[in-house]
Amino acid sequence: MADTEPRKQCRCLLRDAGEAEMAAVIAEYVAGLDEDIRTADADYRARLAVCEGCEQLLNGTCRLCGCYVETRAAKKGLSCPMVPPRWFKIGT
Repeated sequence: MADTEPRKQCRCLLRDAGEAEMAAVIAEYVAGLDEDIRTADADYRARLAVCEGCEQLLNGTCRLCGCYVETRAAKKGLSCPMVPPRWFKIGT
């Protein structure tokens, strides 16, 4: 029987939002990024920690830009879409 109950919305990352399949796809994508554009692991974790405390986070998605925060945080050249950005200087 299909799950007919709506998923509860949470201010959490995909990996914590009950979206295991999508979280696995995102993790594979992040792991496959070229090293020259991928954020260092420590910086990636620091960026995600900032996102986890943000009121714009909803089920792993940024409500300002629509991205999966786990992909945006993984790329060196990108910054938080808040004005001013919350993690621009982390891993740039």
